[in-house]
Amino acid sequence: MDSNLTSTNSITVTLHQLAKMIDHSLLHPTMTDAGILEGLAIAKQYGVATACVKPYLIPFAKKELEGSSVLVCPVIGFPHGNSTTEVKVFEADRAAAAGGKEIDMVINIGRALSGDWDYVAHEIRQINETVIKHGATLKVIFENDYLDDEHIVRLCEICSEIGVAFVKTSTGYGFVKQPNGLYSYAGATIHHLKLMRKHCAPEVQVKAAGGIRTLDDLLHVMSLGVTRIGATATVAIMKAAADRGITNEPTTVEFKPMAEQRLGGY
Repeated sequence: MDSNLTSTNSITVTLHQLAKMIDHSLLHPTMTDAGILEGLAIAKQYGVATACVKPYLIPFAKKELEGSSVLVCPVIGFPHGNSTTEVKVFEADRAAAAGGKEIDMVINIGRALSGDWDYVAHEIRQINETVIKHGATLKVIFENDYLDDEHIVRLCEICSEIGVAFVKTSTGYGFVKQPNGLYSYAGATIHHLKLMRKHCAPEVQVKAAGGIRTLDDLLHVMSLGVTRIGATATVAIMKAAADRGITNEPTTVEFKPMAEQRLGGY
């Protein structure tokens, strides 16, 4: 990705490349069938990489996306990663068998914070092997808001050793309780994305999820070596790209950098 950079705050991209950076997120618990149908139509219209759906929607999404290049991406152990390894493996197996081509799983966050890296690694390895058997690929969600840098670095090392396809910052629902009793959420931060790209093997891709709402956000994370984002703001991002003159020919555009730390959300 660095080869596309022409200056500190500019990058050369195509419209197709931007679309294939996006996993269009359809994961909010209140989404109705009508909302899901509308979201799948958006994913198909723009030709994004995947539509990210809850497992029960795999057959529905597969049918609606038929004839397009958009893949079905179900989530596993979502959003808090607390199911047993056995249940997560079964869920991943059934999701991949039903047509999920990319599988986003949530790690066991409590085990990671406890330093039980053998447990964490064993679970990721089992799920990765399971989805690969079905010809699918795995994205491993860390939920960085709950973690310190040392945890993120160790997870990057584990995922690199196992050889997963992607590591991912967040679920979009990792809200942290503050001393005043309110909850805040940062999602994908520049600091964490730089850390993940630095400590993952080159072949392990990085997905930014949570708070990537604008074209400038997308272009900035691309400049860091991120190759996928999770977004609900797909329409706004793609319309902004067209308005800025990005076409399917390589187009050099400037972007406004994101702050190093900021509060976000899906």
